[in-house]
Amino acid sequence: MYDVIVVGGGHAGCEAAIAPSRMGLKTILITGNLNMVGSMPCNPSIGGPAKGVVVREIDALGGYMGKNADICQIQTKMLNRSKGPAVWALRFQIDKLRYCKEMLKHLKEVENLTLKEAIVESLITDGKKATGVKLENGEIIEGKTVILTTGTYLSSRILRGHNTKVEGPDGQKTSFGLSKSLRDLGFTIQRLKTGTPPRIKASTIDFSQTSIEYGDEKLWRYSFDKGYDSVLNVKKECYLTYTNKEIHELIMANLDKSAMYGGVVEGIGPRYCPSIEDKVVRFSDKERHQIFYEPESLELDQEYIQGFSTSMPEDVQDKMIRLLPGLKDCEVIRYAYAIEYDAIDPLELWPSLETKVVENLFTAGQINGTSGYEEAAGQGLIAGINAGLKILGKKPLVFGRDEAYIGVMIDDLVTKGTKEPYRLLTSRAEHRLLLRHDNADLRLREYGHYAGTITDEQYERFNRKKKAIEQLKNDYNIIKIKLNVINSFLEEDKVNESMPLSQLIKRPNINTDLILKMLEVSNIKIDIDYDDEYEIYEAVEIDLKYEGYIRKALVQAERMRKYDSKEIPSNINYDDVDNIALEAREKLKKVMPRTIGQASRISGVNPADISVLVVYIERLRRE
Repeated sequence: MYDVIVVGGGHAGCEAAIAPSRMGLKTILITGNLNMVGSMPCNPSIGGPAKGVVVREIDALGGYMGKNADICQIQTKMLNRSKGPAVWALRFQIDKLRYCKEMLKHLKEVENLTLKEAIVESLITDGKKATGVKLENGEIIEGKTVILTTGTYLSSRILRGHNTKVEGPDGQKTSFGLSKSLRDLGFTIQRLKTGTPPRIKASTIDFSQTSIEYGDEKLWRYSFDKGYDSVLNVKKECYLTYTNKEIHELIMANLDKSAMYGGVVEGIGPRYCPSIEDKVVRFSDKERHQIFYEPESLELDQEYIQGFSTSMPEDVQDKMIRLLPGLKDCEVIRYAYAIEYDAIDPLELWPSLETKVVENLFTAGQINGTSGYEEAAGQGLIAGINAGLKILGKKPLVFGRDEAYIGVMIDDLVTKGTKEPYRLLTSRAEHRLLLRHDNADLRLREYGHYAGTITDEQYERFNRKKKAIEQLKNDYNIIKIKLNVINSFLEEDKVNESMPLSQLIKRPNINTDLILKMLEVSNIKIDIDYDDEYEIYEAVEIDLKYEGYIRKALVQAERMRKYDSKEIPSNINYDDVDNIALEAREKLKKVMPRTIGQASRISGVNPADISVLVVYIERLRRE
């Protein structure tokens, strides 16, 4: 008997298996091919706007994605560095083959974790309670909890033009039994679609027709912990180019041959990562669209054509590809394809990611309607932690929208649902200034320690960091820099008086690098009890420079938290609540929100309905 059974070895499955294992629980990860754990069937990168912050949050909570990304990166870049810290985000190019190897290596080292290569045929339940899984060979594996992280493998099929093929990503076997099992249990199953671009032999590309996209000189890291250095020690370039008029005309002339526009596709595709034919149709006013050529692995002579996803037949694709700059004489390793698959309705989930339909069954990743490795890993971590906390008899970990991008994502899913692959965006977060790249550990590491996924050693180092930040803030209030020193570093906007560092750092033309130079010239030494002094300086710079904005954001977050702290009785009968709209009543009955705050975010529930609901709950409590 296992404490936790994890089905699927993608990014969600790896995190879902690691978390309860680190909590001391007996866990098993079952996947069809152990050599493909953490595989990247689509883009060979991790991070980006919002997503990069999620990876930092995963690391802050004790997950492994960020550490493995650090080990396997071949290019690092901080996006939006010229803008404010609310939108900073890391994006790494990853050696996708190395990533799988290093992930499997780590999984094998995790205590309390068993790895099994097999295909799960169906769930085993006792009434409406999950008790295990049945494998294709008939073997029964019993467990106290089950986590499904099946990605795009549920009843999946590959689409190129009007040709379809029953298989999962990268030619892997699809699963039909679990879809049937979920339907039989009463889950609402929806059909979704995603896709992936062609892969081109790198040595056959004329890169001189493109622009080189270098990574940053600075080697960025996702992990807050030491000891996860790149094993490859290289900096690879990407290449930027654009589509053109000829490609757009070719697409429009063959639109009926596309699986998407030819009536073959049943599932709904991602709005924020559309196919090239979808972009050409939807944005017909655009003369061109960005395309990136990205290396997939140091072991492969292969480039990923970012932005050129399509479901066109291979003969049309071939013509499209050769019209791209530098690809006229290229060798195509694999043509693009669309893939559609089954997913559940995320409205059938509690915020803990346990399903409402079956107790002790958790789901994470694309089965919940999301897209992206990072979204999957974030859910997998939370599902794994909450499965473990349930077994241990502890309160589940549920983040507010002001605490984590992971909290924003899960709240969106379980409150609003999704009818298309959900992608996390910075615009979805009301409290972006609070949910920054730099402070993910300050926001979340306490929670990881509570859950048991953060070791005492990690926690002790974290506390030293907090103490060092507070000490440096005190030093900034005390230490003054002389007028002549300050102005010697300023070409314009010179100051009229000496001032403390806490005031100086607030000026728009002053940053940490200048502060350090001023301290050196002034022969002032600040002792910082932490192994990464620059990290402490940057943390203090952000806190002080944006102090007023942060304070305002905290006040707004606290105002919203008051609604989220007002719990709704679990036994409430919405049919007994008079004077709420019919649509609101139906939505409330389906979502079963835990708090007034969550209820207020349900589409179709308006402020008048919330006011009536608050009065009704207060009356119930007085009776």
